[in-house]
Amino acid sequence: MSSPRSLFVTTALPYANGPFHIGHIMEYIQADIWVRFQRMQGHTVHFMGADDVHGAPIMLKAQAEGLIPEALVAKVTAERPKYLQGFHLSFDHWHSTHSPENIELSQSIYRSLKAAGFIYVKPIEQFYDPARQMFLPDRYIKGECPKCHAKDQYGDACEVCSTVYTPTDLIDPYSTLSGVTPVRKSSDHYFFRLSDPRCVEFLTRWVGEPGRLQSSVANKAGEWLSGKGDMRLSDWDISRDAPYFGIEIPDAPGKYFYVWLDAPIGYLASLKHYFESGKARAQGERRSFEEFLADDTVEQIHFIGKDIIYFHTLFWPAMLKYAGRKVPDHVYVHGFITVSGAKMSKSRGTGISPLRYLDIGMNPEWLRYYIAAKLNANVEDIDFNPDDFIARVNADLVGKYVNIASRTAGFITKRFDGRLGPCDAQAEALHTLFRADTCWSRIGALYEAREFGKALREIGELLDRVNQYIDGQKPWELAKDPAQHQRLHAICSSSLDFFWCLTVLLAPVLPQTAAKVQAFLRRSGPLRWGPFEALPAGHEINAYEHLMTRVDPQQLDALLDIDTGASPADGASAKSAKTAARQPEPAASRPAEITIEDFAKIDLRIAKIVAAEAVEGADKLLKLSLDLGPDEDGGQRIVFAGVRSAYAPEQLVGRLTVTLANLKPRKMRFGVSEGMVLAAGPGGKDIFLLSPDAGAAPGMKVK
Repeated sequence: MSSPRSLFVTTALPYANGPFHIGHIMEYIQADIWVRFQRMQGHTVHFMGADDVHGAPIMLKAQAEGLIPEALVAKVTAERPKYLQGFHLSFDHWHSTHSPENIELSQSIYRSLKAAGFIYVKPIEQFYDPARQMFLPDRYIKGECPKCHAKDQYGDACEVCSTVYTPTDLIDPYSTLSGVTPVRKSSDHYFFRLSDPRCVEFLTRWVGEPGRLQSSVANKAGEWLSGKGDMRLSDWDISRDAPYFGIEIPDAPGKYFYVWLDAPIGYLASLKHYFESGKARAQGERRSFEEFLADDTVEQIHFIGKDIIYFHTLFWPAMLKYAGRKVPDHVYVHGFITVSGAKMSKSRGTGISPLRYLDIGMNPEWLRYYIAAKLNANVEDIDFNPDDFIARVNADLVGKYVNIASRTAGFITKRFDGRLGPCDAQAEALHTLFRADTCWSRIGALYEAREFGKALREIGELLDRVNQYIDGQKPWELAKDPAQHQRLHAICSSSLDFFWCLTVLLAPVLPQTAAKVQAFLRRSGPLRWGPFEALPAGHEINAYEHLMTRVDPQQLDALLDIDTGASPADGASAKSAKTAARQPEPAASRPAEITIEDFAKIDLRIAKIVAAEAVEGADKLLKLSLDLGPDEDGGQRIVFAGVRSAYAPEQLVGRLTVTLANLKPRKMRFGVSEGMVLAAGPGGKDIFLLSPDAGAAPGMKVK
């Protein structure tokens, strides 16, 4: 076993404007498996989480809901424990960036940076929305990319060609809040000298240190540092003007820290609150917060997604370095998670809801195992495939792992008074294998390197060998022959000993199941990594209770909300295109009255059709790509509309229309339709898409 380590581990802070999505849970599971493995080796780990609660999006969403930002944040974060506990995530502490600790640390770091000469002020021109009377954050401005000329790109970077720019570089910009053309207005802003030669020199060394970053991440950071291609390292604008929900800059009334300054400081704020609340001391930590971070042996490790590499490999370490604080030792980056190859979006309603997963009774360890089996140390996307999920869980976890205990434990309790016998001499090779340092060190090295998929494949080979042993010995046949009584005892005892070893090997991934097996086999104390003595003859176990059920395919249908029925107008437009006859609509009885509360349940939004194409094999359908404003409000959606008889695709591109944004997504054979565009007319060529008046903009609500 390696010498004891002291680890400060974090995951990226989720933005507190909505519930956790599956991408959050994937990252937390990855970090949690690694943390649990470290604890099993006897290392001290302080695993911190927090909510990122500042910034314009939360302020604007709170306004839209008639709340103050603090009330919106409180409503969202009250749901966090359901997820953290539900997926067996072992965070030691969960805090918030809207806290006294974060205010103190953010302002202290700012003062240190200013004293070191890394802060300066200069006037800049920004886009200002005269209708909303506020400066516009980058993500609330859209326009044409100045390089590749892609339409409807956000104000900070192009999603098509990846060019990074300032909002004022956009061609034909517009405000996504009001739809008006923003005006340029000057304001004094505070900047961090990220391009300072001292920063560049430090970051070049920091990024280039072997093992600190994955090679692909180090290469990307190196591109920014070297200024290759369109990449550039520029000074960082760290201030925002009121109105803004955030932390005030101490010597600049009316100015606030940009959320990306105080958000990563939230890692430290969570740790500080954890120490000062007494939780750290309760877990055996005798150092203070300041002493802990001043200790050179402490390792600071961040798990993040690939979309925030820039902040965590350049801005964050440079800010810490020149504020005189500890810099990160490692930043571990992962890719995104898709469903059946399609990118997921919480705003589109097409992803996996972690809370729904729990609410319909799916075992959280199924997901922990499946994600672990897909993860490796590279920055690669992983895919959730429903059929693959069912096969892996049912075959690996139930058919191979749980099956070992279910096929042998009953004989011990029913025929041998619940006591194990001596090990089977014919299984000596397996006993030797499980007690070998090489077995534990090899799999342990894979856990350490975050090569969880490879670790589970190695464990899978051991599962196969144990099941082959049981299949070869056929204890169910031996039980029929009284002369084989002792042989049966030895085989079942050895099988349960192997099962215990396999349980410990799987414990970082399956902590709840490991706890159940501990109780079943009456093994006390914390689980430790490494070879251990075989369960002794005479050891008493409890009666076996089933550990895990198989996945029912219907649970996946419920999770993914798959609807196999047909939908109006092939799942897309409000007026059925099946009515092809060009004639007036027949008279109908007057619809029942509704209340204003009923109408409030309908989320009608202005949408811009950014792309349209015919659907092969569907004479009536067009596939429409809609822009419903910022991703946290609407984002990009795909809708299949039965309007092909009335419109050619090129007629619709660039047009504004009205969409029903909160219609339950419907799975069709052509794909998933994520809403409904509104139209009038009897059908056929007489279909008329609704259009808003001038001034309307994507994402606006129809009231």
